[in-house]
Amino acid sequence: MLEGVQFFPVTPFTPNGSINLEVFAEHVRTGLDHGAGGVFVACGTGEFHALSLEEYAQVVRTAVEVTAGRVPVFAGAGGTLPFAQQFARLAHEAGADGLLLLPPYLVQAPPAGLVAYTKAVASATDLPVIVYHRGNARFDVASAVEVARLPQVIGLKDGFGDLELLSRIILGIRSALEDDGKSFLFFNGLPTAEATVPAYRGIGVELYSSAVFCFAPEISMTFHRAAAAGDTALVERLQHEFFHPLAALRDLVPGYAVSLVKAAVRRRGLDVGGVRAPLVDPSPEHLEVLYRLTDTGLAICAHEALR
Repeated sequence: MLEGVQFFPVTPFTPNGSINLEVFAEHVRTGLDHGAGGVFVACGTGEFHALSLEEYAQVVRTAVEVTAGRVPVFAGAGGTLPFAQQFARLAHEAGADGLLLLPPYLVQAPPAGLVAYTKAVASATDLPVIVYHRGNARFDVASAVEVARLPQVIGLKDGFGDLELLSRIILGIRSALEDDGKSFLFFNGLPTAEATVPAYRGIGVELYSSAVFCFAPEISMTFHRAAAAGDTALVERLQHEFFHPLAALRDLVPGYAVSLVKAAVRRRGLDVGGVRAPLVDPSPEHLEVLYRLTDTGLAICAHEALR
């Protein structure tokens, strides 16, 4: 159902703060033209937390229309339970192919509560659901197996980076589903996922989301091909000279995982505006670092294309 690099588009805003659907449609088209394997709209990079219900429905509907069945479209859903269920229904009405279930709002829930939350949101529609294991939605092995057994749950996206725990979850789910013949997907969902792709591939997780794909699909796809081909030298060069420094820059300010991406998209020529509060746009000095890193990554890719 999903393969290749997963594209998480940003949500463009106009100077007066409204959503720019025309720019958003162009953003999605560009990602499709560069080979995105799936489109995940109104998720973390798309500022799900900052969208109204009406805005959410608009961006999901636009993504579905632009994609036109070329690849699956998944929409974010999460927050308080009633809103998560409403987001799920809106995604279904807009024609989405599935949901990425984001963490519930604020509270730290025990695993049993997360199972109940997943069941309740999944029951709002018949859409396939990928569960996001991160933040205040931390599953243990038993609860991960329980949600994996739900008919609508088709995958788990890891945003913690605890590979020992994830390895146990993977083996537990595979063992539990073996007799059912149910296929199940695992994703590397860490910010700047390429920084950890080799480690995740080592435990059998090959799918990942790429925020870099939003603004430099050339870098993202070059890295993806190198990782799939076992070109360790190119993988490590891109990590050392681009992805690892980008991750370090991202960690300087909370929310930079989104605002740096939007700034880089703007620099590549698409006016997606800034981020909504409570996030902040990057400082001028951090923008200089971002631009320099992007130029370095693009230069490496251009050199590889000439080989």
